[in-house]
Amino acid sequence: MEQREWGKIIDADVLVLGAGAAGCGAAIAAREKGAGVLLVEKGKIESSGCLGGGNDHFMAVLHSGPATDTAQAVVDFYKTPLSGLTGKMIEEGWVKNMPIIMALLQEIGVEFVRDEDGGWLRSVGFGQPGNWWMHIRNGMTVKRRLAGRVRRMGVRVMDHVMVTRLLKKEGRIAGCCGFNILDGTFYLFRAKKVVMALGNTATRGWTNSTGNPYNIWQYPYNTGSYYVLAYDAGVKLMNLDIGQRATLIPKGFGAPGMNGINSMGGHELNGLGERFMGKYDPMWENGKRINQITGTYEELLQGKGPPFYLDMRHLDPKEVTHLQYVLMPGDKATYLDYCEQRGIEFARDLLEVEISELCFSGGLLTGDDFETNVQGLYNGCVFFAFSGAICGGYYAGSQAAEAARETGTLQDLDEELILQEKARILKPLHTRTGMTYREFEGAVRQVMSYYMGYRRNQKGMETALEKLSFLEGYVERIDASNYRELMKALESSDLVRMCKLAARASLERKESGRTYYKRSDFPEPVPAFQKPLLLWQEGGRQNLAWGF
Repeated sequence: MEQREWGKIIDADVLVLGAGAAGCGAAIAAREKGAGVLLVEKGKIESSGCLGGGNDHFMAVLHSGPATDTAQAVVDFYKTPLSGLTGKMIEEGWVKNMPIIMALLQEIGVEFVRDEDGGWLRSVGFGQPGNWWMHIRNGMTVKRRLAGRVRRMGVRVMDHVMVTRLLKKEGRIAGCCGFNILDGTFYLFRAKKVVMALGNTATRGWTNSTGNPYNIWQYPYNTGSYYVLAYDAGVKLMNLDIGQRATLIPKGFGAPGMNGINSMGGHELNGLGERFMGKYDPMWENGKRINQITGTYEELLQGKGPPFYLDMRHLDPKEVTHLQYVLMPGDKATYLDYCEQRGIEFARDLLEVEISELCFSGGLLTGDDFETNVQGLYNGCVFFAFSGAICGGYYAGSQAAEAARETGTLQDLDEELILQEKARILKPLHTRTGMTYREFEGAVRQVMSYYMGYRRNQKGMETALEKLSFLEGYVERIDASNYRELMKALESSDLVRMCKLAARASLERKESGRTYYKRSDFPEPVPAFQKPLLLWQEGGRQNLAWGF
């Protein structure tokens, strides 16, 4: 470490940004390759990311015999014209790492549930062709156990450091800037290779019926830095239009868990007491999540709800007990507190649910080796769910470490640029206008909820983009009285920019049927749009193009 007047410089072979499941996977793999690894995390590694709240399932194929339990089945399911994924990416980056990660998880004490015959308890989910979902018994402790493994391996972990800018030199990645959210220390991190693992699901753009942007389905502390920082560095963003996702949540309680309920055989009922999902997906509730959400919303428009319910009273008593008392707390530690306060027993009561807030997702344009279109920057967040995140991160970390061996010296960076970045991020501490990040974000969410909800049209989205651009002009007026509020101010800046990127991408897709929202002016799918949408900037100009 080198101390300068403006802050500290720390060097590494491989720099991993974000310590969720993907970041931990990347750090472990790079360290196994002998690289000097630096892991930078805004929170604390033991509790950060979506996995920090727990997880009740791990997706894996076990090659047990059926054609649906093979690598090819996963490739066939996920390699679609829209995905931007190749078969090699899926097989090499995800499927081949499933047994490696399963073994690692078992080594650190993660308990996979067995059935009465002694085999693994597995279930079908998300419209997939096979029973790929392993059940986890102690899901609340997975992240702490994983964090312990990372630390014991000798990875240098920088907790409580927010990354604010990626740095390039001569067209390739060189490192990043950031600051400690507790004491304000400014850092320059230099590395031969960088793995981007800040999380491909961003939140706080919308809220559910609670109106609380932190009582939501996904991790509420990611407002889009994975996309915004990459965009600023020239990375091509992908599928921000179709990546806006949602689920069903318990009424007034932002919790995941639908995969467990659907896969165990729960039934969704509308306010008339009708089970209706068969109209929208041949696999009923266990079909694709997009069909469950769009189907539920259609029932709502027809006046058949709210309320909506999940009915588990018909399930085997052992299964429903496992569902409520093993799986649900694994996804959210306070799930049983919610049930107790509402007086809910799955075996006896209907569980009222609502459509959740939307969240942002998508991806970065990524090659088979998981390197983005920016040389030296690797993508750790390529795949779906806990399994996809940690396996994909593991592969990205391995690839980055191999490439770092062939890279000579670290790059010197423009100190004037670094000083400008420090001045930019510290500005809210000196604004003193009295405008809080809560007020600013409230205005952003009002725009998104009104114009960018589950029903949209061209004029409405154009209006949203116009109003978001207006609000972006107020970012410099956000006030921060301490370093934690400074972090929040910068999250707010990322949020409004994330919203603008998503709105611009959504305007380009003039069709419906591939998104969780529907366009009233283009209500049908258009075959020509069955491909990814890319969004990037070059030379200060924003570009969009339909992908491969």
